[in-house]
Amino acid sequence: MNNSTFELKNVDSEDLGDVLGKIEKSFDFKFEGAELKDVKTFGELCDIITNKIQGNNIDDDCTTQQAFYKLRNAIAQILFVDKYSITPNTDLRLLFPKHHRRQKIKDLDSNIGFETDILRPKHWIPSTLVLIILASFVGLFIFWKVALPCLVLSVAGIKLAYKIGSEFDLQNVGQVAEKNTREHYLKARRNSSTVNRNEVIQKIKELFRKDLDDELVLERESTFI
Repeated sequence: MNNSTFELKNVDSEDLGDVLGKIEKSFDFKFEGAELKDVKTFGELCDIITNKIQGNNIDDDCTTQQAFYKLRNAIAQILFVDKYSITPNTDLRLLFPKHHRRQKIKDLDSNIGFETDILRPKHWIPSTLVLIILASFVGLFIFWKVALPCLVLSVAGIKLAYKIGSEFDLQNVGQVAEKNTREHYLKARRNSSTVNRNEVIQKIKELFRKDLDDELVLERESTFI
């Protein structure tokens, strides 16, 4: 991929839609109608986004730092520990042992005001169910009476697996703070009615890279082809 060009033709439209949806969620706005249809460059997209973001502009502390303090305070409250014992490098598995982990993360989400979405099932579970779903699709053309129930149960199984999964994808508190800042920018701030506009473009880039390509280089002149 050319470093100066972001080629839409090389990106699944659903993946791109997911990124735009996360941008809407993170900055609390909605794209309207066909306002993106004439966008030609990454800079033009960023201009639309920054114009839609509400909130008083404050050139304050880094939002990731604010998110860490907010997260640290919440963890200390729900676990009854000294907040100063929690650092960005504190291991999540030590803070939240498997026993009652899901309930404690639910309490954490309630305390900070949004879902951190940091738990998942063991990797082999959804992978196995996806293979069963693919096999069931093929089986629909051979023996649908068996394949259809398998398909339905596998889809339901994936949903259930993510609902009750208790594994961490992230390793430490700092990584959760970064994730919160990226996916819940306004809510992660000390005051959710404010925004540091100097950070916005970087956070948009992080969302694109996280979902599409970690090596993606995006400048204002980068074009959507």
